[in-house]
Amino acid sequence: MTSPSRALLITALCVALAPIPAFAQRARKPAAKPAPALDMSALQTQVMLDRAGFSPGEIDASSGTSTKRALDAFVKNGGDANALPADAVTTYTITEQDAAGPFTTAIPEDMVEKSKLPALGYSSIVEALGERFHASPNLLKRLNPGATFAAGDQIKVPAVTETVQPVGPPRGRQSDAVASPQNPAATTITVRKSTSDLVVVDGTGKVLMYAPVTTGSEHDPLPLGDWKVTGVQRDPKFHYNPKLFWDAEPGHAKATIPAGPNNPVGVAWIDITREHYGLHGTPEPATVGKTASHGCVRLTNWDVTKLASLVRPGTKVVFAE
Repeated sequence: MTSPSRALLITALCVALAPIPAFAQRARKPAAKPAPALDMSALQTQVMLDRAGFSPGEIDASSGTSTKRALDAFVKNGGDANALPADAVTTYTITEQDAAGPFTTAIPEDMVEKSKLPALGYSSIVEALGERFHASPNLLKRLNPGATFAAGDQIKVPAVTETVQPVGPPRGRQSDAVASPQNPAATTITVRKSTSDLVVVDGTGKVLMYAPVTTGSEHDPLPLGDWKVTGVQRDPKFHYNPKLFWDAEPGHAKATIPAGPNNPVGVAWIDITREHYGLHGTPEPATVGKTASHGCVRLTNWDVTKLASLVRPGTKVVFAE
């Protein structure tokens, strides 16, 4: 006689070995395709460009338009496209401070709702580390499969010069009008609409910086012409005026959006002589050079941080076709 437990086991095996009905087979989802291997050559190229001051924008191990344009500018200025670094990836140990945040985990899209938050910090440690190492959060996850990104974890990151931005509340420094006095007055920023890029040169024509940018839209075109820098604000608050935005929500009122890396203008605002226009950062580095803006010039937060260190009141700004 078969025991109850033995009978149960046999029944389970019979169920497991029974043929799957045809309709169930048709309903079965195909197995997910494995993610393609990282393009290490593209990653090496992006790290090389970043180190040389020819920013490819957000490092994502992809040879997109911004990377190709940065590489062309690099080669045009004497760079060797074949000098790819063997040490394009390095190891970083996540600190307690990195993991502690604080983070702004739920950031609404609505401007008025944003204004109700105390600060617009990073939404996660992966986003914060992405900005520090100029990389997309997705790339960090692909470089570190299975990582929890907790304090003490050793992770692989692009080997760029780190840009350390505050993870938590802003530093409170709202005005920073004077950059290094060593920067010559002849320093010129040229933004080109046709190529969606920015070049900074000194009085001798030497390139101090190259970066991809987003410039205007059909509703808010880039105001072509010559302008000048009037000052720099770090960790700026954003004064939202719906009358200046063609796509503002009906019924919206003016609002002050708190500072932080996820502020609409990022971590720095470079004011110019054209009213309501400036060069600034962004909470969405992946969109730089790819989407429209409301007329201003948008860079990644790490690129605008570098740009802010190169200008002073009076620096010439050229917006060109």
